[in-house]
Amino acid sequence: MEALTPFLPAGHKITVKDNSYSGTKGCQVIVDNKLILTTSQMWRAEGKTTAYTAARESLEALDHSADGGRFRYSDYEAFGKTRNCVDTKYKQELYTTIQAEGSKYRDTEAMKRLIVSFTKEVEGSVECTASAL
Repeated sequence: MEALTPFLPAGHKITVKDNSYSGTKGCQVIVDNKLILTTSQMWRAEGKTTAYTAARESLEALDHSADGGRFRYSDYEAFGKTRNCVDTKYKQELYTTIQAEGSKYRDTEAMKRLIVSFTKEVEGSVECTASAL
């Protein structure tokens, strides 16, 4: 939660809503009825890359990468590829996404820390071993 804090504005009410659909588990963070941040965990075909996922989901070009391209990010959105989260039956790998489009805060290093932390948490969760479908 500490890595997320800078992206959240001051407000009176924080609401967290599920935004999941087939093959994707999503979450919306809303402050005072304004969508600030979304996260998702999505399954993609084996052999794809974080750049592939980002190209389909990003709101802008991502100029930064880390860990050999495993993470791609800008100052307000980021994408990651989990390690060892594979659905062998459906040949899918799990990716993570964070988009803080509604936040006024912009910081590439903070977004990098956030996507690395989020991806690590997903790798240790039941989502990592769940089925893609």
